[in-house]
Amino acid sequence: MSYSLKQAAEATGKSKPTVLRALQSGRMSGKKDDNGEWQIDPAELHRIFPPVQSTDTRNGTKESNEIAVLRRELEILREERQRDHDLIKDMRQDREDLRKDRDHWRQQATALLTDQREKAPEKPVQGRFVRAWSILVGKD
Repeated sequence: MSYSLKQAAEATGKSKPTVLRALQSGRMSGKKDDNGEWQIDPAELHRIFPPVQSTDTRNGTKESNEIAVLRRELEILREERQRDHDLIKDMRQDREDLRKDRDHWRQQATALLTDQREKAPEKPVQGRFVRAWSILVGKD
């Protein structure tokens, strides 16, 4: 919701060097973003330079640049809201994918840590004496 140097110049009807000099001299505050471009708060800009009058092309009437600024800020907020909405949607999908992966790997680990072989049917245990007796008696 801040102006770039170009947007600030357009909003005030001043040139970019004029706005830049005000920033560099300290008359007006602003920050440089990660790309090295100036970001100027609209309130700070219009404290030094009054807004210009612009023509609203939709109905041909004059409106203050403040209204145009508010319209632009509203557009920016709507774009940011949509980006945030999309980001949240993507993050929720990523979380769901991670949960599925976690469950899959948990099943894999459990399978590796447990005996998965088929068990052979158990034969009755017979000692030598029982086996020998059954042979003698003829029950085998």
